[in-house]
Amino acid sequence: MNSKKETFIFEVSEKNFESIVIKNSEKIPVFVEFMGVWSGPCIQMSEEIANLAKEFSGQFIFAKVDIDEQDTLMKSYGVENIPNLQVFIDGKVVQKQEGLMTQDELRLLLKEVGIYSHINEMSQQAREKHMAGDSLGAIQLLTNAIKKDPSNTNIAMDMVQIFIDLNELDQAEGLFNQLPDSEKNSDMGKVLIGQLTFLRLASKTVGKFQLQQQLLSSPDSCDAHFDMAVCLVAEKDYQEAVNHLFEIMKIDRNYKDSAAREMIVTITNMLAPNNPELSSEFRSKLGSFLNV
Repeated sequence: MNSKKETFIFEVSEKNFESIVIKNSEKIPVFVEFMGVWSGPCIQMSEEIANLAKEFSGQFIFAKVDIDEQDTLMKSYGVENIPNLQVFIDGKVVQKQEGLMTQDELRLLLKEVGIYSHINEMSQQAREKHMAGDSLGAIQLLTNAIKKDPSNTNIAMDMVQIFIDLNELDQAEGLFNQLPDSEKNSDMGKVLIGQLTFLRLASKTVGKFQLQQQLLSSPDSCDAHFDMAVCLVAEKDYQEAVNHLFEIMKIDRNYKDSAAREMIVTITNMLAPNNPELSSEFRSKLGSFLNV
């Protein structure tokens, strides 16, 4: 454990729990996830913690316990529901969390034991400023963060998101195009591409007001419903957008080679990384509709 750049991720059993978790927790924090390899939420959180272990290499240990293989450990540490995350310091459990935790929640937990990045703090402050309406202040913070860490693509993607929210599409696309392909093809990258695409498409429609008038006079107009859905997705009103797309499918399921169904699938995939519940709802509703 001399190299600060080494990433510490272990699969732990009853035999090595003492040496990997208890003993090492006297040196650095040890995050133990009691998990089921068959559980989607467990796998999802495991991947998030592993990514953080790589980001904060050498600063904490990530230990995974398979509850199906380690019944004794599960009982010893009172694990009843999974995922179950326990933080060990000086041989003792100092934090215990049940259920799926988001990356932001995991970062907060890391911060509570002294593990955090000043750059990430700036990024979080920028998000808070943006949400509070101070987008210019958020951009300034992110600009300073990028100067301190030019290789941090997460900051660049946060900046792209703000430009999108401000409808500054040229700036958003210009910055996005500078990202490496690996980031463009990441979950967040695909979300940003989706938003940019729908905003461009929305700008080519006649606009929501005129579309509303068209739908009042011609409620069965698939073209009007489709363009309205595009505008609503651009505004992040996904629920209402999907309602219009299902309306098209009721009128003409094969409209423009099943364009409505394809757009629902696109929206579902776009939402999956950040809003899995809504994504699952749309996926389930589409499946039920097609099976009727």
